[in-house]
Amino acid sequence: MPPSNTSRLTATLLIVLGSFILLIGLSLLAGGFYLVALGGSWYFALAGAGLAISGVLMLRRRRSGALAYLLVFAGSVCWSVLDVGLTFWPLFSRLFALAVISVPVLVAIPYLRSRQRGTLARLACVAAAGMVVGLCATLYAALQPQPILTAERMPAPVPGKAVGTVEPTTDWRYFGHTPSGTRHAVSDQITPQNVSNLTLAWTYRTGEIPKGAQGHVVTPLHVNGVLYGCTQSSQLFALDADTGKEIWHHDPKTQANNVYPRCRGVGYYEEAHELAASNNAVAAQPCLRRIIATTVDARLIAVDAQTGQACSDFGQHGSVSLRIGVGDTDQDLYFPTAAPTVVRDLVVVGGLVWDNQKTGEPSGVVRAFNVRSGALVWAWDLGNPAITREPPEGQTYTAGTPNVWSTPAFDDALGLIYLPTGNATPDFWGGHRSEADDRYSSSVVALDIATGLERWRFQTVHHDLWDYDVPSQPALYDVPDGHGGMLSALIQTTKRGQIFMLDRRNGKPIATVEEHPVPQGGVADERISATQPYSTGMPAIGTEPLSEKRMWGLTPLDQLICRIDFRKARYEGEFTPPSEHLTLQYPSWLGGMNWGSVSIAENLGYMIVNDTRVAIWNRMIPRAAYDAKILSGGGHEGNAPQAGTPWGIEQGRFLSPLGIPCQEPPFGTISAIDLATRKVAWSMPLGTTEQTGPLGIATHLPMPIGMPTRGGPVTTSSGLVFMAGTQDFYLRALDVRTGKELWKGRLPVGAEATPMTYVSPYTGRQFLVISAGGNSATTQKGDYVMAFALPEHGVQ
Repeated sequence: MPPSNTSRLTATLLIVLGSFILLIGLSLLAGGFYLVALGGSWYFALAGAGLAISGVLMLRRRRSGALAYLLVFAGSVCWSVLDVGLTFWPLFSRLFALAVISVPVLVAIPYLRSRQRGTLARLACVAAAGMVVGLCATLYAALQPQPILTAERMPAPVPGKAVGTVEPTTDWRYFGHTPSGTRHAVSDQITPQNVSNLTLAWTYRTGEIPKGAQGHVVTPLHVNGVLYGCTQSSQLFALDADTGKEIWHHDPKTQANNVYPRCRGVGYYEEAHELAASNNAVAAQPCLRRIIATTVDARLIAVDAQTGQACSDFGQHGSVSLRIGVGDTDQDLYFPTAAPTVVRDLVVVGGLVWDNQKTGEPSGVVRAFNVRSGALVWAWDLGNPAITREPPEGQTYTAGTPNVWSTPAFDDALGLIYLPTGNATPDFWGGHRSEADDRYSSSVVALDIATGLERWRFQTVHHDLWDYDVPSQPALYDVPDGHGGMLSALIQTTKRGQIFMLDRRNGKPIATVEEHPVPQGGVADERISATQPYSTGMPAIGTEPLSEKRMWGLTPLDQLICRIDFRKARYEGEFTPPSEHLTLQYPSWLGGMNWGSVSIAENLGYMIVNDTRVAIWNRMIPRAAYDAKILSGGGHEGNAPQAGTPWGIEQGRFLSPLGIPCQEPPFGTISAIDLATRKVAWSMPLGTTEQTGPLGIATHLPMPIGMPTRGGPVTTSSGLVFMAGTQDFYLRALDVRTGKELWKGRLPVGAEATPMTYVSPYTGRQFLVISAGGNSATTQKGDYVMAFALPEHGVQ
C-alpha cells in the first residue's frame, strides 16, 4: 500500500528538522573547537557534538535523536545557570532559541521509531504544550522591565542646595535651564499623579528635515511667553509658547556644512536696567532683548528677540566671524554645535573641531565677546597663554589643541566659568602632542569670567588615546557634607562612566579620586600613561569589564561568534591601548555619559544620569597601508585618516552577525545617584526594541531591554524625570524617587535632544517640549518641535 500524503509530509518535516539540528550542531561543533583553541568555553563544542548526533539520529527517524536533543537542552540549562546565575537576559540568549526548537522535537517524538510506544508519546505532547506555555511566559517577561537596582529600603534623600539665584519658574533661559546646568524646573503643575493625562498641545515644523549627517537636536529656550530655537542649518525661530505658532524666523544665510551640521541651542540676553527704565518704549529700542547663536559656518550672530531682525550694533551687521585667528587652512573642520554661553555682558563660545582628520587642525581656542558690540574681550589659547585676545598679525591661535565642543557652566558669585575639554586632534594617536595638549585634554578647566585667565584645572584622562572627551556640561550643586554643612560641588560625568565630584572653588576632589595602573603597549612611538584617575568616591555607571561570559546574542550561534571575536581581540580592560591588532574599547567613546548631560532634582539631591553601553573595536593601520587603500571617512565610526601621523585607523561597533551589541544587555540605562550618600538609589534599563532589531529590522516588540541613548533628562520639583533620547519613538516620564515609568508620549520619529519645560505666563499651563528629528538607529527623520501639556480644563 503506497504511503499517504500525511506520511510523506511527516517524513519531509522530520528530514527538515533533523537537517536543521544537524546544521546547528556542526556549526557549534566547529566554532566551539575554535573557541576552545582560543582558550574559551568547552560548552559550545560539547553542545554542538550532542546536537550533531541528535540530527543524524533524527534523520534516521530514531527516537533517541529527540532524546539526545532534550539531553543537550537540559545540560544547557544547567550550564547557563552555572555560567550567569538567574539573570534574565543572559539566560534568554543561551536558552530561548534552544527551547523554541525543542517544541517541534517533542512533537516529533510520536513519529520517530522506538521500541517503546504510547506513554512516552503522550508525555512528549504534554511536555511540548508545557514548553509552549513556558516560551509564552518568557516572552511576557521579556516585555516587562528588568530593574538593575530598585529604590526599596533606600534611605530618605537629604537634599543639597541650588547654586545661584533662582530663575523665574516660568522660564527656561539657558541650555541647562540655569547657569549651573542642573536641568531642574521648580514646577509642580504636572505631577506623578496626573502625568498620565499629558496630551499633545501643539506641533511646530521647522521645514528642514535632516539629511545625511544633519541633526535636529535643539533644546529651545523659553523667556516671557516665547520659545527660541534653531535648526541644523542655523535658521532661528521664535514661537508663541501657548500655541506653537511662529512669531518670527531669521535666515542667517549660512554656507553649507556637510561635516556635522546641527544646533543644540541658542543664548538669551537682556539689558535689564534699560528695560526697567524704558518699559513702554521697548519696541522703539531694538535689541534690548537679543538672541545669540552660532552658525554652522562658524559665525556668532545676534538678533532682536522681539522681531528676529539682526542687531546692527553687533559685529558686522549682526555677525562676528569665529574663523578669525584659527588659520586659513581647514576652516571647514571648525564650527560650533553647542549653545553659546551668555554670562554677564559676555558670550563665551568654543567650537567643534572635526575628529581624526589630521594633525594641526584648527585651534580649540575659547573666546568671550561683548554681547552688545561683538567685540572680542578675551581669548583662552591653551597652547599659548600669552595670547589673550586676537593673535599677533601673521600668527594664529595654537593649532590642533583640545577644544570645548560641549557646554560650559558658570558660577557668577565665584566669577568662574567651567569648560569641559576634548582632545588634541587626532584622537587615537598622541605621539606628536605637546605638553599643553597633554595637560588640558579631557579635563575640566575653570577660567575667570572677567579675564579668561585660568584658575584651576582637573584632568579625567591622561594622554587620552580613546576619544574620552569630557562631553557633558558640568553640573553645579551644593552637596551635604554629612555634618550639617554644604560643599560647593561641581559634578562632571564622562564617557568612561566615571563621575567626578570636585570643589568648584579650586578643582580639588570632594569624592575620592585614585590613580590606578592601566594596560601598556600599543603602537610604536606612542607613549602610554602608566596610571589613570578613577573616581572611587562616586558610583561608576556601566563600567563592568567585558568577559567571554558577558558575550550575548539572540541565539547560541551569534553568541558563539561574539565569544570567538572577543577571544581574538586584544582587550585588557579599560584603557587597552589602540594597536595594529583588533582592539576592544569599553566603555567606548559612545559613552558612558555623553553630551545630553545630567539633571539634578535639587529638592531631593538625586542626580539623574543616562548612559550608553556599547563596545567599540578599532585597529591602527600603518600610514602607507592606509593610504594605499584609498579609504574615505572620518570623524568617529568607520575609517579615519589621522593624516600627519604614522597611523590611520579603522573602527566600528562591536556587534554580532545580527547587528546586535556583542555584550549582554542593557545597552542603555537611566539611574539616580543620591549625592548625599554618593550611592546609586535606583537604576533601570531605558528604551525598547520597538523600532530596532536584528539586521536593522524593527521588531515592533516593546521589549525594555535598554538601548543606547543620546540626549539627556530633566527633572521637576513635583517628582518627575522627563527623558527622550532612546532608539524608540517616545518621550517618557519617570518617578524621580523610584525610576518607575509613569507615562510615555508617542513621537512621529525618534528624538536625540534633551527636553525642557516651562509655564506660560499667559495661560498658566505647564508645557513639556521636545525636538524630534530622528535617531541614529532608524532612517526616519523629522523636523518637529512638540509640546505636551495637561488638558486645559485640568489646569487650576
